[in-house]
Formats: sequence, C-alpha cells, structure tokens
Amino acid sequence: MSSAFVKEGDTQWLYEIGPSMNALLFFLQRENGGVRIYERKTYYNTIEKRDVHQMSDGLSYAKDDDSKWYIVWD
Repeated sequence: MSSAFVKEGDTQWLYEIGPSMNALLFFLQRENGGVRIYERKTYYNTIEKRDVHQMSDGLSYAKDDDSKWYIVWD
C-alpha cells in the first residue's frame, strides 16, 4: 500500500489550541515528549495587563484578547 496518504505531521501551533488550561497542559506535555508539565504559579502581569501562567517547562503563557495562548517573554 502506498504511503502517499499518510499525514506527514501532526504539528499544532500554540495559538491553535483551545483556551482552557487543560488544553494548554495537554499541548505542552505532547510538545515535551510526554513529560508532564504543570503550572507553578499564576500572577497578574501589569505590563501584559492579564493573568500569566508560569509553567514547569520554564516558560510563561497568557491568553490574548481572542483567548489564544502565547508565550510571555519576561
């Protein structure tokens, strides 16, 4: 059977995942080779003017005005 119909990649971008914390955790775990990622803390960032979630992967994430996740560079 030909492999021409096999999907080449299941890449998904951070801004494409759902707005829930569970969606973010699932995405980060998948992106980190199955290693469990957890939330370390949540705080209000006055520069971003929104809640920021600091995660165990060393990065911080927030949702924009359209509820799309993005990385906050401190």
